[in-house]
Amino acid sequence: MDHADFTPQDHDLAERADAYAAAPLLNCLIREVAEPLPATDGRRLYRLPGTGRLLRVRGTRRPAEPEVYAAGRWHRAGHPELVKVVAEELARRTGLPNHELPAEMTDSRDAVAALLAARARATPPGDPYTRSEQSLITGHPYHPAPKARGGGPVTGWLPYAPEAYARFPLVLLGVREDAVVEEGDTSALDALGAAPPGYRLLPAHPWQLDLVGAGLADAFADGRLIRLGTTASPVRPTAAIRTVYSPDDDLFLKFSLDVRITNDIRRLWRHDLLKLRHTDTAVTDAFAAMGGPAAWLSDRGYRTAAFAFEELAVLVRDGFGEHLLPGTTPLLAAALVEGFEGSPLDGGSDPAAWWEAYLRQVVPPALTAFADHGVVLEAHLQNTLVAVDADGMPAQALYRDAEGVKLLTDVDRAAGWERLVYCLVVNHLVEVAEVLAERHPALDPWPAVRRELARHQVPEAAELLRAPTVPGKTNLLLRWTGADGADARYLPLPNPLVR
Repeated sequence: MDHADFTPQDHDLAERADAYAAAPLLNCLIREVAEPLPATDGRRLYRLPGTGRLLRVRGTRRPAEPEVYAAGRWHRAGHPELVKVVAEELARRTGLPNHELPAEMTDSRDAVAALLAARARATPPGDPYTRSEQSLITGHPYHPAPKARGGGPVTGWLPYAPEAYARFPLVLLGVREDAVVEEGDTSALDALGAAPPGYRLLPAHPWQLDLVGAGLADAFADGRLIRLGTTASPVRPTAAIRTVYSPDDDLFLKFSLDVRITNDIRRLWRHDLLKLRHTDTAVTDAFAAMGGPAAWLSDRGYRTAAFAFEELAVLVRDGFGEHLLPGTTPLLAAALVEGFEGSPLDGGSDPAAWWEAYLRQVVPPALTAFADHGVVLEAHLQNTLVAVDADGMPAQALYRDAEGVKLLTDVDRAAGWERLVYCLVVNHLVEVAEVLAERHPALDPWPAVRRELARHQVPEAAELLRAPTVPGKTNLLLRWTGADGADARYLPLPNPLVR
């Protein structure tokens, strides 16, 4: 952009994008690498041990205004310099080079700028549920590049971005019957359109089709695959980006997406699909045994093409249907932390009573699934929906995403508990508790959490109340060292439950 064309509005957008992108990157750096020093001038002070640099920031939950000490003075570190500081620190610390992650950090920041500009021009969705799903401009608060979109051009992904309030039709394909692979209940797909004789209907995400289209040329040419137009009604992308919700059909669909989002290339991998029915059945049975009000949105089946098993896979997930309590509104838990128009945290509810109601809904299902049924829910903020009543009080928890679920028949119990504590406590309850404490300084949110955990006869929960530390996932180091995205590694964090 020519300097003469750079308006005050552009400058404000750039500053906001820098701030949004810097906060999770700083969170990672502070959690995983930095050594705390006594605070100064109202700022938190740190030493970066690899390079010896001094860093200071304002704020706690979302660090801001980073400054680096150099040449005898403090100076503000914009996002490009912050990326350079982090890269030099990690290269020194690990002894490993990495050119990919700094590029992702920059891509994430540029994506935020594009999203902010798009939101300013777009109309937010009218219903609170969709607004909550499409509110996450910061995204994962402890990932170095939470909004990276694979480095592709903005025009390739922005039309499908939940944060830009996107809505779009799905592409309808026909797959020759002898090439169809499916398992479970996929009947909802057949209601999305009509396929000619000898073919089965297969919806496709238009972004994914753009990404893998060249590899499907032969299938289109020989008739194994045909185009059948688009769905009659648009879908709304959820916070998960590749998962969409069709309000008209009350149906969630999850697609492959050949783009790295946070730690993983977001394909529906063959090995995950092949174990889907076993995992989902175990979770469905566990929630049925609980008898409500908590609900599980079942991943009831998948359909794909044998010649593009992962690329064209689509997973069918329950809509709200009979799961949702009458008179309640589902909201994404992550949106409560990020903030959105219509959030119950903006209402006049007593914060202590609201928090106790929240804990009564989200904690028991996760502990019961683990202790009584051997199911480890991935109960983090983006996989938890909280239904609130007309007064904004939590009345029900709904969990989703069988892909992230672990079963104790397949993993060690201690490892399963560690994962549950990370997802439910560190990634979820800590974040909501900190928002409440920030808004209501007189509220100590942790006694209520201790009481809720103590209500359940789970030996691990009793031990957690005494443990000096809880596990924090090291997303920055995982990405820098090129570890597998599913290979969680943790470092001990002070346990907020111990007072």
